[in-house]
Amino acid sequence: MSESKKHKKKEITIEDEKTEEKNEETKEDQIKEEKEESKSEEKVTELENEVAELKDKLLRKAAEFENYKRRTENDQLNLLTYAAESFIQRLLPVVDDFERSLQHINEAQEVDAIKQGLKLIYDKFMKVLDDQGVKKMESIGQPFNVEYHEALLQRPDDSVEPHTVLEEIEKGYMYKDKVIRHAKVIVSEDKETGVNDNSENNESSEER
Repeated sequence: MSESKKHKKKEITIEDEKTEEKNEETKEDQIKEEKEESKSEEKVTELENEVAELKDKLLRKAAEFENYKRRTENDQLNLLTYAAESFIQRLLPVVDDFERSLQHINEAQEVDAIKQGLKLIYDKFMKVLDDQGVKKMESIGQPFNVEYHEALLQRPDDSVEPHTVLEEIEKGYMYKDKVIRHAKVIVSEDKETGVNDNSENNESSEER
């Protein structure tokens, strides 16, 4: 065999080896790509499963919250609707006492017995109010205060300072720290106002 043929054959062999190496590299690359694609698909599947699981949990939590919200709204509605229930229950024994007294009022031999019975019921009723934070205001002898009193009349009275509560026409009440009904009162007249009024009346009579 000539040297040229040997050389050509050798070149062909080298080229074949290179081609095979390239093919092998290509196959390896393909295998790697397939593995990477497989891993990517597995990752996508895993993420999709996680998303579905989270979505399911979210829907459950939303449903639970909606149920909780509905229960809370119902509880608040019931609380507002029946807020006075316990207070009314405490008043019922007082009503019972009144009814018993009315049933036996004709049988009472003495007026004092009737008064005493009514006084006991009244004290019981006021105790119920006091336990609930409802208190009667003591106004007589106190300085007039627009936050607690409503003046219906003024009356001269030299025994007290001006603008002093002389008489209660209607009792005032407080619920805890809030005035729920102002006391309707008669207040002592300002002495200076009285003098001015008298002088004005004298002047008008002199003019006449």
